[in-house]
Amino acid sequence: MGITTTTAPHLLSGATLRRIACLAPIALVGWWVARHWRLIADGGRGLLDADRGWLLAAVAATGLAWVAVSFMRQGTVLERLPAGRLLATQFAAGTANHLLPAGIGASAVNLRFMRACGLPPARSAAAIALYFLAECVGRGTLLAVLLAVFPHALRLDGLLPDGVSVPVGPTAGAAAGVCAAVTVALVAVPRLRRVARTFLATAFTDARTLHARPSRALALWGGSLAFPALQAGGLVAVTMSLGVPVPFAHVALAYLVASVAAAALPTPGGVGSVDAALVVALVATGASLAAATSAVLGYRIVTVWLPLVPGALVLGALVRRKVV
Repeated sequence: MGITTTTAPHLLSGATLRRIACLAPIALVGWWVARHWRLIADGGRGLLDADRGWLLAAVAATGLAWVAVSFMRQGTVLERLPAGRLLATQFAAGTANHLLPAGIGASAVNLRFMRACGLPPARSAAAIALYFLAECVGRGTLLAVLLAVFPHALRLDGLLPDGVSVPVGPTAGAAAGVCAAVTVALVAVPRLRRVARTFLATAFTDARTLHARPSRALALWGGSLAFPALQAGGLVAVTMSLGVPVPFAHVALAYLVASVAAAALPTPGGVGSVDAALVVALVATGASLAAATSAVLGYRIVTVWLPLVPGALVLGALVRRKVV
């Protein structure tokens, strides 16, 4: 009697893995929403009596911010990226950014997108680094301008008890420790040093070439200014919808100060760090604690909770079509 042998099927086929990759963003978003449901519900109740026109303006500013980011991303590479897929990728990257801290989610999505467009790994990584540099410069420039024009907009007296100061020492010490660790690693590991040298050479070469093309330089630096301005405009629109009695420019300044301060404590999507910093900054501009809290909750609903599920669906579709 012959013995029939069968080959065990693969546990996970390529098609199955792609389905899992498509569903993973939706599952993560569901877990994240369930974890923060009380915060979402509180913010939603606060928006029930808000002015609908200003809320639509906040939604429009949020949508235009994705367009500004798309211009920035295009400005970091010489090759022309497909506009529709680029915009869809930025929308999806926003969802990924709320699941991982320090912009890792958005960077990973954009890195895969540029690799799918045919860019080599070194140039894709250099484009990501240039994007972060331009964003920091744009945000810092707007903050410096508003601080120069409205030097007394932030009233910090009364926010801290007498005799209590902001502990900058631990933050500076942590930053110095990270820099020292990176320096030691570069000195001690020759291969790591070679990789860093190659990366910097590629980044500087690409940056010089890009700035020789006015269209790329305009897209990069124009987007770097438009992106934080539109984000600040979204917060201004939400405060106006709730009737918070704070001038436009002061609210924009509060947003920029809060976003820069919260960068010292990176959390997924800035949830927690940005929220707290925004509340403190709005109170410092003259808003009451209750009004500032309602405005921040409303702002987070418009910019985070509302696009979260659609962004997860778009991310899943992009993964299925191998765009990212």
